[in-house]
Amino acid sequence: MSKYVFLTLLLGLQTTNLNGRYPLYRGITTMQRKLLPYLKPTYFIDSDNETIIELAESACRECSTEISKATALYYKIRDSIRYDPYDLEYSREAMRASSIVLKQSGYCVAKAVVLAAVARQQGIPSRLGFADVTNHLSTPKLRKLMGTNLFIYHGYTEMFLAGRWVKATPAFNLELCDRFKVKPLDFDGTTDSIFHEYDALGQKHMEYVHDHGTFEDLPFERIFTAYGRVYPNFFENFGSSKTTTGIQGRDKNFL
Repeated sequence: MSKYVFLTLLLGLQTTNLNGRYPLYRGITTMQRKLLPYLKPTYFIDSDNETIIELAESACRECSTEISKATALYYKIRDSIRYDPYDLEYSREAMRASSIVLKQSGYCVAKAVVLAAVARQQGIPSRLGFADVTNHLSTPKLRKLMGTNLFIYHGYTEMFLAGRWVKATPAFNLELCDRFKVKPLDFDGTTDSIFHEYDALGQKHMEYVHDHGTFEDLPFERIFTAYGRVYPNFFENFGSSKTTTGIQGRDKNFL
């Protein structure tokens, strides 16, 4: 049994004075205790949902190590959930990992939430990270709708593997990368997987401009408040009623 799977058994217990109160857990290190929040299910990272359990167990059926599980989960989420930047609505329910899996599409933040959920289900500590990125290859249609080529709160997942946090970015599925001549992001569980600065043709692609840090759960209100400020065309009356109209005229030519 993975030591992190074992740690998940502690999540229902009081963790204060853990070593003194529960002799069985005296071997738990300070680091392991710090990882406990990154193993538990949350409202958005609902790793205890049956849909997430089935997906994670299916993807990891042939895996025997944490790194092999992490890589299998990464490719499963990257390629089985279609990337769609127009799939954006002000809805807490829609941003739950289980809802995204059932829909089979989502933008970068949504896919990062799913990866965090399936990783936690397999006993791998995981958290969400966010950064502002400049997308030099975004289409005119998407730039017009957004009013900029700056993508704020781009989402990725961090997993704790072999004693360190490793970044994984499951946003762009392989089919989309092939269409746009963008290098697909691979992940080996040992090195960070973040967007390439250049595409397969040597053109400027992604540039990281600001880091927002990492979070135990999705900071929903913080992100959508920023979206409403930076991308007002995406939302009608976002500042007052917090409602969305949805994005019409979707197509497959976006990045």
